Amino acid sequence: MLLALRIVIAIGAGLIIIRVGMFMLGNLARPIPEPPPAGELRRVRMMYRCSLCGTEVQMRVAPDEDPPPPRHCQEDMDLQAPIE
Repeated sequence: MLLALRIVIAIGAGLIIIRVGMFMLGNLARPIPEPPPAGELRRVRMMYRCSLCGTEVQMRVAPDEDPPPPRHCQEDMDLQAPIE
């Protein structure tokens, strides 16, 4: 009885491992999606800081990958290095 239970548990664990592995390989095989058309917002993560007053701004979405810096105190803000 104990041997049969161990065999059933081993088969179940093996099936779960195979299923998870196939799921992970399937995710690797998918092609990269096309970039959105022009005019739609894209995700970016950029931090800017005003050199005059020290105000900081985090930009999360922009119309393109390399957006122009925002203006504050009538000057362009400086791009900060990523923390990562």
